[in-house]
Amino acid sequence: MDLVLLCVFLPLVTVARGQYGDYYYGPYNYGDNDEWVNVYRQGFNFQCPHGQVIVAIRSVFNKKEGSDRLWNYACMPAAQSLGEPTECWWEEINRAGTEWYQTCSNNGLVAGFQSQYFPSVLDREWQFYCCRYSRRCPYSCWLTTEYPGHYGEDMDMMMYTYDHYIRGATTTFSAVDR
Repeated sequence: MDLVLLCVFLPLVTVARGQYGDYYYGPYNYGDNDEWVNVYRQGFNFQCPHGQVIVAIRSVFNKKEGSDRLWNYACMPAAQSLGEPTECWWEEINRAGTEWYQTCSNNGLVAGFQSQYFPSVLDREWQFYCCRYSRRCPYSCWLTTEYPGHYGEDMDMMMYTYDHYIRGATTTFSAVDR
């Protein structure tokens, strides 16, 4: 391994493990690479098992398939420090063909997604499945920079340390790019 890369990445790994103790999880198992939760231009509903939240999202884009994406998710149990889930609900629908920003209300964490494709606008509408836990989730939220820089790029976003959660998402929409 290149010594320069080792010197750059080793301190980062040390900081992450030091902050979160023994709660580091490695690469997530999405299942077989061919196991997507949807097919192009079709709707889907994905929910984590009770007590688990979304910790990884993978997506591939295909312009020939209606400028749509295949999606895959990985779940992990929420930290014991959050307690048990007290309630779960579906948030409002984020309409296709618009830009939107949404976080789970009531201090909820994302535990699933529901989506429907609309060929008239070559876009999807989204709805988040959120769960609130008996102990309050700490706030230090920020928008991650782990997103495709261009609408056609593939995406593979993972929460590498425990106590990092997905609370919402934002999107852009371009009538030109669709």
